[in-house]
Amino acid sequence: MSIIAGSYERFIWGFKLKPTNHDTDTQTLTLSPLFSYPSHISSITTVACSGPAAASGGSDDTIHLYDLPSASSLGSLLDHNHTASITALSFYTPSSLSFPRNLISAAADGSVAIFDTDPFVLLKSFRPHKKAVNDLSIHPSGKLALAVYRDECFAMLNLVRGKRSFCCRLGHEASLVKFDTSGERFFMVVNDKVGVHQSEDAKLLLELDNGSHKRILCASPGDSGTLFTAGEDRAITAWDTNSGKLAYSIQDAHPARIKGVVTLTRNESDGGASEDPYLVASASSDGIIRVWDMRMAAKENAKPLAETNTKSRLTCLAGSALKSMRRPKIGNQKAQKLEEGANSG
Repeated sequence: MSIIAGSYERFIWGFKLKPTNHDTDTQTLTLSPLFSYPSHISSITTVACSGPAAASGGSDDTIHLYDLPSASSLGSLLDHNHTASITALSFYTPSSLSFPRNLISAAADGSVAIFDTDPFVLLKSFRPHKKAVNDLSIHPSGKLALAVYRDECFAMLNLVRGKRSFCCRLGHEASLVKFDTSGERFFMVVNDKVGVHQSEDAKLLLELDNGSHKRILCASPGDSGTLFTAGEDRAITAWDTNSGKLAYSIQDAHPARIKGVVTLTRNESDGGASEDPYLVASASSDGIIRVWDMRMAAKENAKPLAETNTKSRLTCLAGSALKSMRRPKIGNQKAQKLEEGANSG
């Protein structure tokens, strides 16, 4: 399992999650460093990860790529046609594959770019809306995506044709949008509330509200209708989106606001349990990354299975449990080995 995080200080951080104790009663994990270096010339705003491939986008309008197994930089994607900060990155990986098929990027100028990943090459770039994209989510089919914008708009994008299929004004600004794992529903975050919508017609099915009145800053869908959210309340909350009820939560999961949360599937080949439901990684603005077994959330004083402190202001988090023998590549640029803490200039 791999985890990457981006920071306000321009640093990209890569970690490998490894088991350190195979005792049947207590499982401990270690976040082993892969690399850390300033990959951008200004703050990193978004990261994505799937199998061996990872990507970061920054306020310097650039996208950088990484080969996680070899801890290598693949360089930057130059032909994306974005002229503003990269605000969203998402890999599309078919359920039958362990290597991503596409990378989708979105920016503050409203532009969206679609890349092939073998090798990384621009397939299509279009501007479905003129205002900044807050977030973008790809349907499990890979044929369409949902986007929410800074001007309170919501759009459906046809990724096959590279054009906008639908757009409407919400009347409020949504910061996050996420498809569930089945693609039958999607979640839209507005401040401290989450709307659960039917994908077919965008009908609002129910609203999730924990009553904290504090903004949700990150969300990650899990299996069987579970949704993990976190943010200014410093808690990790698991929702049963079928009933609309709060399933369980870890209060005071971090000492500062949580900027990223990601579910990490544990399958049998990884030596972990495949049952309910996920390991969850979280990152806070004070630089701490933690990994949790959410099955322990019902217990008082839940403790993380792994923890590391990057001592930087983290802005985003991504992770992947997929294993692949294939190696990502970009054009003819040669990957360069990254030593932890190197290239500090």
